Amino acid sequence: MKILIADKFEQSGVDGLKALGCEVVYEPNLKDEALTAAVRSTGAQVLVVRSTPVNAAMLDAGQLSLIVRAGAGVNTIDVAAASQRGIYVSNCPGKNAVAVAELAFALMLALDRRVPDNVSALRAGQWNKKEFSKAQGLFGRTLGLIGFGSIGQEVARRARAFGMPVVVWSRRFANADARRQAIEESGIEVVDGPEQVMARGDIVSVHLALTKETRGLVGASLLGHAKPGAMFINTARGEVVDYQALAEAIRDRGLRVGLDVFAHEPATAEGAMTDPILLLPNVIGTHHIGASTDQAQEAIAAETVRIVRTFVETGGVPNVVNLAKHTPATHMLVVRHRDKPGVLAHVFDRLRAANINVQETENIIFEGAHAAVARVNLDGEPPKTTLDQIQSGNPDVLDLQLIHLS
Repeated sequence: MKILIADKFEQSGVDGLKALGCEVVYEPNLKDEALTAAVRSTGAQVLVVRSTPVNAAMLDAGQLSLIVRAGAGVNTIDVAAASQRGIYVSNCPGKNAVAVAELAFALMLALDRRVPDNVSALRAGQWNKKEFSKAQGLFGRTLGLIGFGSIGQEVARRARAFGMPVVVWSRRFANADARRQAIEESGIEVVDGPEQVMARGDIVSVHLALTKETRGLVGASLLGHAKPGAMFINTARGEVVDYQALAEAIRDRGLRVGLDVFAHEPATAEGAMTDPILLLPNVIGTHHIGASTDQAQEAIAAETVRIVRTFVETGGVPNVVNLAKHTPATHMLVVRHRDKPGVLAHVFDRLRAANINVQETENIIFEGAHAAVARVNLDGEPPKTTLDQIQSGNPDVLDLQLIHLS
C-alpha cells in the first residue's frame, strides 16, 4: 500500500508505516495544485495531513481510500466530498489533549502574572517590581469550560491541582445520566448552558470542535454575560469565536484574553500577522501551537500508524468521522442459508431487479461453516413476488424473515 504524507510528520511515524510494508512518499510541503498533482502521480491509497487543506479536486485526482488527519479537527478536509466518493476520513482524537491543556494554563498564568510584559520590560533594561507585583492568583478562582471533550477534561484535571472550582457546559451532558456520571467521577459542576459558564467563570476557556453548530457560538450575546475583568482563553478554533465581539468585550468589560487561535491566521507557517485584536491591552497570544509538543506529535504519529495498520490488516478504520450514524434503511431482510457460493449473489440480484437498495449487510457463519445468516438492511420494502423469487430461486436459501425497522 502506498501512503502520501503531505505535512510535517514524526520520523517515528514514517518508520512505523514503512515497517508495515507500506511504500511511504514523504512530501511535507505539498499543498494546493502541487498536492493534487502528487495524489495523481503517486497513486497513493492513503493520504496523511495535519493542517494542509484537502479538497474535492485532490480526491478526484487519484486512488485515495483513506485520509488520516494527524491531529483532532477535520475542518481542513472536505469531509462531505470524501463521503460522496466512499473515502474514509479518520483522525487522532485526544492525542494532543495534554499539550493543549498545558498551553491553556500557560496562557492563564501569563495573563495573571503579566509574564510577557515582565519579560519585555526586563529586556528593555527596566526594573519595575512595584508595577508587576500585582496579580490575582488562580487558587480559588472559578474556571468555566465551554466544551468538555478530551482537552476540556485534561484542563479540568489540572484545575483541581490549582485549587480551582470548575463549571462546565457541554452538549455531551444533555443526557442526565452522562451529567450525573461526570459529576461523580470528576467533581465538576455541570450547568445548563454556556451563558451560565460565562457568568460564573473568573476564567473561561473554550474547548469546542468546529462544527456548523459551534461556528461563532461565542458571540456578543454570550460574551455579554462575562464578569468584568474575567480571563478568556481560546485554544480551540478561531472560528468558534466572533473576534469582533470579543474585541468589544475587551474594551467594554475589561476582559483579559489569551489566544492560541485567531480569526484570520496566515496560510503558511511563516508570514505577517495583522490581527487587530493583538493590539488591544490585556491580550496575549501564541502561534497556534497548542498541539506542538514532542510528546503530542509522537502520540499522534503512533495513532496514525495504528489507524493505517488496522486498515491494511482488516480493512476497518478506527476513528472514522464520516460514516453514517443512521442509514435510511426501512426494512431488514434476514436470510438463513447454506454457506455456499452464489447464495448472496442470488439475493442481491433479486433485490436489484426490484430496485431495492442494500444499505448495510452482515453475514454470520455458524460453527462448521455449513450455514449462515445474512442480515440485509434495505431502503424499501421488497414486494412479495421478490421475496418468493429469493426463497424459491435457490435451493440453498433456507428461510426468509422481513423485519420493519422503526
